[in-house]
Amino acid sequence: MLAIVRTGGKQYKVREGALIKVEKIEGDIGAEVILDDILMVQGDGDNAPVSVGAPRVAGARVKGQIVEQGLRDKILIYTYKRRKGAARKHGHRQTYTAIRVKEIIAS
Repeated sequence: MLAIVRTGGKQYKVREGALIKVEKIEGDIGAEVILDDILMVQGDGDNAPVSVGAPRVAGARVKGQIVEQGLRDKILIYTYKRRKGAARKHGHRQTYTAIRVKEIIAS
């Protein structure tokens, strides 16, 4: 099965058994997480029926398990003003949660 999930303001295409890195979700490693903001669900196979929500598919959800909590790679932001001698360098590391998708449940 295939599903489009919205979490943390972003959309992710997921399949059963896939590992996805999403914006931080509170929980311990090994805890089960249920994502219920499902935008689309497709069954197995190429010609399987597709359910598209308006805006969500009713009764659909994705069950997963938290595998890792961590920080992404550092992003450097460098700003300067030419001819003024003014420059600043910033760094940012976004937190994430890695989820192993166990099951996609259609309505």
